[in-house]
Amino acid sequence: MAKLSDCEAEAVETQIWLEFAVKCGYLDTELGRELYKSYDNIIGKLVNMLINPSTWLIKPQ
Repeated sequence: MAKLSDCEAEAVETQIWLEFAVKCGYLDTELGRELYKSYDNIIGKLVNMLINPSTWLIKPQ
């Protein structure tokens, strides 16, 4: 669970850097929006894994 939390924090930090890059003119606004949305999707999946970990476990047969 700790690794998932770390991944979530890193994804949020990346979103902050994307905002910074757009505001400083290093990154095109539209591309920044697309990347930000992609990271929203990733963060949503990570949060889902944290909330419902049992659905992601491999069950022995």
